Parts: sequence; structure tokens; C-alpha cells
Amino acid sequence: MHEADPPLLTIELDGLERLHRGKVRDLFRVGDDLLLVTSDRVSAFDVVMNEGVPGKGRVLNQVSAFWFDQLSRILPNHKITIDVDAMPDAVRRHARVLRGRSMLARRTRPLPVEFVVRGYLAGSGLAEYRATRSICGVQLPDGLAESSRLPEPILTPTTKEQAGHDRPITFDEMAKILGPERARETKAAALALYQAAHEIAEARGLLLADTKFEFGELNGRLIWIDEALTPDSSRYWAKAAWRPGVPQDPFDKQVLRNYLLGLKDWNKAPPAPTLPASIIETTAQRYRETARILMGHDVD
Repeated sequence: MHEADPPLLTIELDGLERLHRGKVRDLFRVGDDLLLVTSDRVSAFDVVMNEGVPGKGRVLNQVSAFWFDQLSRILPNHKITIDVDAMPDAVRRHARVLRGRSMLARRTRPLPVEFVVRGYLAGSGLAEYRATRSICGVQLPDGLAESSRLPEPILTPTTKEQAGHDRPITFDEMAKILGPERARETKAAALALYQAAHEIAEARGLLLADTKFEFGELNGRLIWIDEALTPDSSRYWAKAAWRPGVPQDPFDKQVLRNYLLGLKDWNKAPPAPTLPASIIETTAQRYRETARILMGHDVD
């Protein structure tokens, strides 16, 4: 990874139709497929920061590809390739920008739900547990502390809002949105993916505390889409340092969130505060370290 490169915040690809610009990813049409380009933009609490994190897009893209390959035996995914040289001519002409941070993917019909799986008590789940002893309608035992491992992983889905914050929902509410059969299928898939990923990450020295999955439909078949178990969409902790009852040392975007939570004059709404260079570099280093631990090598 070219750590000296400035962060890539704006992506312009002449000759390719942009379908969507998200908080982090830009989507372009390539025939019947999609080109997902991961920028170095970073968001927290649904607010995109003014500054980017150098190299972050390459980390997210390559970690996603790693997990898609590792877990394709459990559920098919939308990845075709991240090798720009194997992509169509219209994409290859932008290789200098796209190399390492782009994925050619099958186009699906995304499901209107985000599938959050939790194996440990942290974040918004911890706050809800303290108030109700449950998370998204899933009842949990008394006596759990911050960072405790749950008796078993649980699915705590949310809506996918076009504006504002996603809203936690129960499984029954999810079933009304997706239909009972698809709801059961997606729940089983999300839990199976989490369990397999947790085993792989734990063997490498990280605990996968929680993560977010997204699914789509292709010819009636369930497909895993979007990003896969990245430090943006997941909460990773060092296994050797883990102990319940206290916050953990984050190997994910929590580094940035912790800084923002310490600001007394920011209310988690635009405009975003200015990020100091030290926080940007610490975040970049932690992303690179997480990728190295998971993949066994540095990001290209």
C-alpha cells in the first residue's frame, strides 16, 4: 500500500455510469455487472468526515475479497474479481486509480435490511441490554458485563434508511419486510457466516465481536453482497487482551469513534469536526494491522 499517497475522496471514471455514491463506496455500471470502488472516505455516526484515511479503501476492498473467498462455501457472494487487469477495457483504462480498491461484482436486488450479528456485548447492544436485558427483542440473561461473550451469537437486524440512522428491528418485524421464509434463510446464513468468520479470526488472534452483513437476490437465490467483515463494518478485538467488564482495544473504526465520543462540542451531526493528523494516522495504522493479521500479509 502506498502509505504516502493522499487519501482518495472523489472518484471520477470517464466512460462509466455512476449508479450510486455512498458514504465510502461508489458504484458504477459495467455491462450487467457492478464496479464497486472503495474510497478513503471515512464516516462515523452516519456522518462523513472531511478528511480521509490514507489507504483505507485498499484495506476494505482486499479484506472483503479475502472473506468472500474464505466463506464462499457457506453462501455464494457477488465477487467476480478484484484484479483490475482481468476486468473489461472500460475499467482497465482507469487502472491507476482502481488498482487494489475496486471489485467487479454481480448485480443483485439488495434486501432492505442490514443483518447485524453479535457474539459479544458492546456498542449500542450494550446500551440496550443495560436498559432492557434484551437486544432487538432477543432476551439475554442477567449479569452480563461490557465485552462479555454472549451465550450464543444473536441476529439484531436494522432497517436501511435512505436518510438518518438505521432503526433496530425484531426478527418478527424483519419477517414482515422480507417474508417469513426469506427471513429464516437470511438469519441462518448470517449466523453461519459469523460463526465461521469468528473461528478463522480467533485462530489468527482476533475476536470478531460483531459485524454487519448485507444480502441480495440474484435469480431468486440469496447472495452475500456489499462489504465482508471489514474493520468498517465489524468490531475486532485482540484475543490475548480480551477480558469482560471493560472496553477492549479496538482493531477497527472504534479508534475514530472513541476520539469523536470524547469531543464535548460535537453532537454527532453534520458538519463533521476536523480530525487531527494523529487520529488519522492511528486509524490508518490500525486498519493496516487488522488486515495484516487477518490475511497474513500486507495490503497490496
